[in-house]
Amino acid sequence: MKLLKALLSLALFALATMPSSAQKKGIDPALLNKANAGDALAQLTIGQAYAAGIAVPQDYTQAASWLQKAADHGLAEAQDQLGKLYQAGNGVDQDDAKAANWYRRAADQGLASAQLHLGMLYNNGSGVPQDYTEAAAWYHKAALQGLPEAQYNLGTFFERGIGVPKDFAQAADLYRRAAEKGDAAAQFNLGILYDNGNGVAKDYAQAAAWYRKAAEQGLPRAQYNLGSMYANGQGVPRDLVESYMWLDLASRTWSGSRQEDAAHARDLVGQHMSAADLETAKQRVEKWVAESKK
Repeated sequence: MKLLKALLSLALFALATMPSSAQKKGIDPALLNKANAGDALAQLTIGQAYAAGIAVPQDYTQAASWLQKAADHGLAEAQDQLGKLYQAGNGVDQDDAKAANWYRRAADQGLASAQLHLGMLYNNGSGVPQDYTEAAAWYHKAALQGLPEAQYNLGTFFERGIGVPKDFAQAADLYRRAAEKGDAAAQFNLGILYDNGNGVAKDYAQAAAWYRKAAEQGLPRAQYNLGSMYANGQGVPRDLVESYMWLDLASRTWSGSRQEDAAHARDLVGQHMSAADLETAKQRVEKWVAESKK
């Protein structure tokens, strides 16, 4: 499996890094000859190129055609990606049942991304009967392979007692694994567990630290919680400038009632700030926004 992924990466890198003049010529003839001769890896590479618009104009119909050929040869990566096309209705008629079928074929071969995708279909009852226990089982398989999204999803199941017994300690462990890989939602949820002392010892400093990691990735609910902690001096020194900044950022990203909550909290903090501090906070917001767009 690792060798296959390495070969795929090299093939796609070669396509992606071709000079623009070469990219206009389309798929490499040697690669095309291999694909037409039945080489599944070549078929997968061409399908990926059409799906991503690398070396050729993006064309989901062509992508589906080539991925189908590779999937029929039993290539797990092609089966997973063909499932994604069926789920999205890109290049084929939208069909969750067919997506589930292709995900299952790849998942049974041990492909973590397919296990995650199949678990999500069982979670939502799309193309298969809704079955939280089955969803948890597939998330678990993918989580064991280190897939952050699967670790996060399984963590939410343990936190809520969905498909598995409620277990905050298990949830915290799974969130931590995903959080350490940079998953913002997992970082936020781990912060919540530390904030409330569920599955871990109550620790505001740890809560604030994980909120910050998620907030810096632009997660509005983490920005709101971090701003609130700075306003109250929980886990961090009381700092109204920092509080205003994070609450303002949350108000710019959220919508509906949550946006109103963040704006209201920001304005309350602003009422207790000097004009100079308020100006400093606003400048920090604009600097953060500008840097986040780079």
